[in-house]
Amino acid sequence: MTEKLIKIIKNAKVYSPEYIGKKDILITGNTISQIADLISLNSTTVEHEVIDIDGRTLIPGLIDQHVHVTGGGGEGGFSSRIAPIGANKLALGGVTTVLGLLGTDGTTRNVADLFGHTNRLCESGLTAFMLTGSYEYPTVTLTGSVKQDIIFIDRIIGVKTAISDHRASFMTYAELANLASISRTAGMISGKAGIVTIHMGDGDDKLNMIYEVLKKTSIPIKHFVPTHLNRNSELMAESVKYGKMGGYLDYSAVPLKEEVKDITAGTAVKYALENKVSEDLITMSSDGNGSWSTYDEAGKLKKIGSSNPQDLFAELRHLVINKVISIETALKAVTSNPARVIGLYPKKGTIMEQSDADMIIIDSDFNVESVIAKGRFLVKEGIFNPAKPIQNY
Repeated sequence: MTEKLIKIIKNAKVYSPEYIGKKDILITGNTISQIADLISLNSTTVEHEVIDIDGRTLIPGLIDQHVHVTGGGGEGGFSSRIAPIGANKLALGGVTTVLGLLGTDGTTRNVADLFGHTNRLCESGLTAFMLTGSYEYPTVTLTGSVKQDIIFIDRIIGVKTAISDHRASFMTYAELANLASISRTAGMISGKAGIVTIHMGDGDDKLNMIYEVLKKTSIPIKHFVPTHLNRNSELMAESVKYGKMGGYLDYSAVPLKEEVKDITAGTAVKYALENKVSEDLITMSSDGNGSWSTYDEAGKLKKIGSSNPQDLFAELRHLVINKVISIETALKAVTSNPARVIGLYPKKGTIMEQSDADMIIIDSDFNVESVIAKGRFLVKEGIFNPAKPIQNY
């Protein structure tokens, strides 16, 4: 049965992410056209579908700003490469918008392949963007230029790099400043965020290079997005200082593992809030399909595994059902805040009139029941329903 282009979701307990009450929502095409206490249309003159969710919770679709859509890994040899991500893994975890990027390997995985997989996810019904670059410096690109990648390639909104990590290229302060300036300028020209997503490792330098760039240049702090800031307790503490300067903090939703010393994202979020960081600056992302790895004191790989993109919703659920923080604050970290980071708010990251119709229907146990992405059911009662059927030849 073909979906109707016009839908009314009735009797929804709506978080936008702020709680706005029990509402009806009119969706026309891929857009939220109206939110009101009561909406009705004449079924004989306007063909539409009514979905009565009977008081269940409705939240914005999650925005995951750190996903290895081509697959990560490879640090343990070619057999440790992680497969490209399926749209189903993202959608079943409530993700409707994804930002794809590369990691350690910018050679056997490249920006062209990332571009192809980003568009594959879009054809499946998600909204997907990407970053040029990888851990490497000089930066790997699609066109031969970071500036041209951001300006000319619609899907590319910024650049990726890495600091304070043994796998990074140990760029200088001046090189990071130059990269940020290029990304910012390209973003201004093309109307994009122009961010620099910065993989943070275990190194003793922590955020010092970013501080130096901020001190010696006039590049706004919003362009720097350090991630994995819950990698260890020292870096988590350092993130509070950065947040109080007005910088965005991104914590990775990686579950506790005995062999990995990361602190859970929820713990880091609570810590930042308790230390007076604004709730509008805190985000969580999954590092989905990326690899986690541990090394001995000599730098030899001990163990490697992959991150699950559905851990992002699992972390949100943990924060909500255990009442660690308010549902509104928890939702901001995975909806409106990352939407602002990547320059898509209020088109994405919120339930409001004229925003994209990206939303999750939550069941009574705060699990994903159904997902609407760009106005159509991408997941309906737990069943994935891609916009374009997967072709197998």
